[in-house]
Amino acid sequence: MSDLIEIRWHGRGGQGAKTASLLLADAAFNTGKYIQGFPEYGPERMGAPITAYNRISSDPITVHSNIYEPDYVVVVDDTLLESVNVTSGLKPSGAIVINTTKSADYLKSVLNDYSGDIYTIDARKISMEALGRYFPNTPMLAAIVKVSHIMSDEDFLNDMKDSFKHKFAKKPEVIDGNMKAIEMALNEVKKI
Repeated sequence: MSDLIEIRWHGRGGQGAKTASLLLADAAFNTGKYIQGFPEYGPERMGAPITAYNRISSDPITVHSNIYEPDYVVVVDDTLLESVNVTSGLKPSGAIVINTTKSADYLKSVLNDYSGDIYTIDARKISMEALGRYFPNTPMLAAIVKVSHIMSDEDFLNDMKDSFKHKFAKKPEVIDGNMKAIEMALNEVKKI
């Protein structure tokens, strides 16, 4: 499995990290990849730290465990940076994507001298502008697709539009906002 990509998500209950990992798995599957998308269950309560995972490969995936040495880490809530070791096992050849407006110096200081690439995005601003409410998972999903190159932006946008039409069939008014959030995130994620 030379092209296996492993992603670990860190968020808080209710922020949609689990949902985003499952949407990513669906989108990758629709491009012909083998996928896994699953949460690690613990104390499931609103606001509690949660972890979710993705494996994506062109070959069948035979490992069925949590991910201990991810290629990428997504941090949906930057308050976790000081309480959870989000860089644990993260490969220096990979990257971390953080929903934050904090400074590069601060981030480097709390990331245990992680030597790989660090990307940031203000998912709160994007979510509020595109959706009128704070749903960080949609912008974070787009950010990890952009950073990891799992698929082209065009394939991702087309897949998400179809996915949202199905997911929000009874609430079609939220489709445009979610698509706007994805488009903004694809353009606003930046490397520090």
